[in-house]
Amino acid sequence: MGATRICPHCKATVLASASICPGCQHHLRFNVAAAEQRPAGPAAMRIEGTIANPAAADGCEYCVVVSISNQLGEKIARQVVGVGALAPGERHSYAFSVELIPAQSAAQRNKG
Repeated sequence: MGATRICPHCKATVLASASICPGCQHHLRFNVAAAEQRPAGPAAMRIEGTIANPAAADGCEYCVVVSISNQLGEKIARQVVGVGALAPGERHSYAFSVELIPAQSAAQRNKG
């Protein structure tokens, strides 16, 4: 449980049990049984937001960082997932989600 591998399409680290890469949405393997039996995992969290650069301001830059800590507050991972710039009056929207995948479903997918 929790084993990972690299997506051959986008090079993201994904769960070894995944049939579809959550990043690029490409199929990692075809498994009819897993596709039919995979329950939709509950969304543990979803955050959406927009950042905007006021029209009167100069251009600005931004950096999107995701950090994961365990229950003791110890950092497990920290990664820059995107950087960019906003021209005056420009806005960008962002969505962040965490989806839970039942461990039993992952084990069943590996059998097929």
